[in-house]
Amino acid sequence: MAEQQPEQEFYLYKLEAVLEENKLMTIIVMADSDAKAFTYAENNLLRHTIAPPRVKELSIVQKKPMTRGGVGYVVETLQF
Repeated sequence: MAEQQPEQEFYLYKLEAVLEENKLMTIIVMADSDAKAFTYAENNLLRHTIAPPRVKELSIVQKKPMTRGGVGYVVETLQF
C-alpha cells in the first residue's frame, strides 16, 4: 500500500516593491514558501514592466494560508 504524501500548503502573499524611481508596486502571488514568493514576485515585475525595474526593496507585507475559499487582499491605490 502506497503512503500518501501530505498535501503541500500554499499561501497567498502580498509583497511591495520600492523602485528606484520612487514608485511603489504591490504584487500578489501564491507560493508554498517565502523564497518562492520572492522569486514569483520578481518574475511578475519583469513581465509587467517594459524595461526591467530597478528594485530598491522587496518585502512581504502579508501572508495568508490558502485553507479556505474567499481569501484575498484589498489593495488601496492613491490615484483614481
